[in-house]
Amino acid sequence: MILKAYTVGSLAVRAYLIGCPDTGEAMIIDPAGSEKMLAEEIDKAGLTLSYIVNTHGHPDHTCGNRKMKDLTGAPVLMHELDDRIFREPAAVQIFRSWGFEPAPPADRHVGAGDMIKIGNLEFDVIHTPGHSPGSVCIYGMGYIVTGDTLFVGAVGRTDLPEGSYDILMQSLKEYIVPLPDSTIVLPGHDYGASPQSTIGHEKKYNPYLNNL
Repeated sequence: MILKAYTVGSLAVRAYLIGCPDTGEAMIIDPAGSEKMLAEEIDKAGLTLSYIVNTHGHPDHTCGNRKMKDLTGAPVLMHELDDRIFREPAAVQIFRSWGFEPAPPADRHVGAGDMIKIGNLEFDVIHTPGHSPGSVCIYGMGYIVTGDTLFVGAVGRTDLPEGSYDILMQSLKEYIVPLPDSTIVLPGHDYGASPQSTIGHEKKYNPYLNNL
C-alpha cells in the first residue's frame, strides 16, 4: 500500500493519499488545501485518483473538494447527513463567517457497511457520529483514518452545530475501541504528541477512551 500524509489548509488538516501499488488507483482523504500540490504528488507517485473522500462535512475538511475534483476528475464521497446538513443556509452562513465557501454536493454517499475499493485494497466505512452527524472513519489494511472523531490523546470537539458528546462517546465505544490494538490511527489534525498512534496506545493513554 502507498500511504502519504500531508498537512494542508488554514486549519492544518491532515490529508491522506492512499494508493494501490498493483493498479495505480488511489483515493485522497480530506484534501482541504494545497490542491495543486496534492495533484502533483498523485502524478509523481504514478497514481490515478479514483475518489475524493471526506471524513465529515465541516468546511476545513471539504474546502478543497471543488478544486481537487476540477484537477483530477475524481468524484467526491461523503456521508449523506453531513452532505445535506452542512449545505443548508444556516450552516453556510456560519462557515462563511469562518472564511469558507460551501463545498459542492457530493457525487456519492457512503455510510455504515459500505466499502471503498482502491485497486486491490479494500476499506470499510465506519459511521461514527458525534463530532458531526455524518462523521465516518475509513478502516482497512491495518489503518484507520479517523478525521475529527479521534485524535492522538483527545477526541473531536462537540460544541459545533449538530455535535454531541454523548453520541461521540457511544461511537468510540461501539466502533473504535473494539478494533485491534495494533491498528494505526491516522487523525484529521496533528494535535497530539505524535502525528499518528495506535488503538492500543489510545485505549491506554487517551483519557476519553480510558473508561469506555
